[in-house]
Amino acid sequence: MIIVGEKLNGMFSAVSKAIDARDESFIAKLARDQAEAGASILDISVGAGRDDAIDAMKWMIRTTQDAVDARLSVDSPSVKVIKAGLEECEKQPLMNSTTAEIEKMAELFPIAKDFSAEIVCLTLDEKGIPNSVELRIELAMKILAAAIDSDLSTESIFIDPVVLPASAAQDQLVLACEALTAFKDLSSPPPRTIVGLSNVSSGAKEKKLLNRVYLAMLMNRGLDAAILDPLDEDLMNIIKTAEILLNKRLYAHAFLKA
Repeated sequence: MIIVGEKLNGMFSAVSKAIDARDESFIAKLARDQAEAGASILDISVGAGRDDAIDAMKWMIRTTQDAVDARLSVDSPSVKVIKAGLEECEKQPLMNSTTAEIEKMAELFPIAKDFSAEIVCLTLDEKGIPNSVELRIELAMKILAAAIDSDLSTESIFIDPVVLPASAAQDQLVLACEALTAFKDLSSPPPRTIVGLSNVSSGAKEKKLLNRVYLAMLMNRGLDAAILDPLDEDLMNIIKTAEILLNKRLYAHAFLKA
């Protein structure tokens, strides 16, 4: 499974302070720690409400690339900030993210094509987050159709069924699992799937336990990628173990060290 490290995010106070101070050593260490723990892509977000968001994103991308040999995910609600980050990326980038809103896809899909980027696509639109599997499928089909119209391959699309907090929308968690299974039948080759895992534990106690168990459930439904905390060693061990049990990797006695 593709692991996208979530820790380089300005929403975390320590990261926000490091961005303010342009503390290269802090960002570089956090990048190295995540890559060494198993993340092949690192999500880069400068956080909300920054007047210097464009410069901060450029600095974050450059600093991270100097520290690790990993792909980067450029994460921002601002198109200008996303483009600024993409311009700095040396490896194929991941754009995080678009919704199924027609105007947003029309703006971001051409950018993804221009930069040969993969893109995370959330199954929500102007009406909000769908509350059924069928509506998620409908939005996923809308995303794929718009991608094809923009000359993007299905391989460049990561569809996100939108994971909601267990503390606020418990009934939606199994529906997201079912949607993952359904997405695989939408095209050939099928679109890849991704989730922001930590959403499931937002506002809850036992955050790590919720994240770990839900990830195992999602992997059994064919999840391809997750934005998560790779520094949670037990979570990473669950991924390795699930890949063995799902016959995704060859068993070896030392599979946890692989």
